[in-house]
Amino acid sequence: MAIALVEAGLAAERGEVPIGAVLIDGEGQILARNGNRSIELCDPSAHAEMLVLRQAGIALGNYRLPGTTLYVSLEPCVMCAGALVHARVQRLVYGAVDPKAGGVVSLFQVGQDSRLNHRLQVNGGLLAEESARLLRDFFKGRRGA
Repeated sequence: MAIALVEAGLAAERGEVPIGAVLIDGEGQILARNGNRSIELCDPSAHAEMLVLRQAGIALGNYRLPGTTLYVSLEPCVMCAGALVHARVQRLVYGAVDPKAGGVVSLFQVGQDSRLNHRLQVNGGLLAEESARLLRDFFKGRRGA
């Protein structure tokens, strides 16, 4: 999660919402890491999670990523949670909850829905305060407060 927080900080430096993600394989090796780039890439889907899944898929030559764990500083939205299910990511570990747009525990439970063909192991709250602080400080700065 510490690496995801570094990526979130780099996203903030680029003027992006400070969310970072890192995907590791079953042996703990980093497959991909990135932060939000929606503004930079003019792409509403360029969330940290989506970028990491794309990078890992290209690196491995497969859109399926079984046995992997995604660490992300904020609970994924519905789009990202759906992509995690489609990629067959095994485990999701997130920092802060997202009560306004969370697709995993807060508003929806996409990764746990038994109607889908894959479910995620979900662990939340890892370095949650540090993750939340990055977001609070970023938006406080944007408001000029």
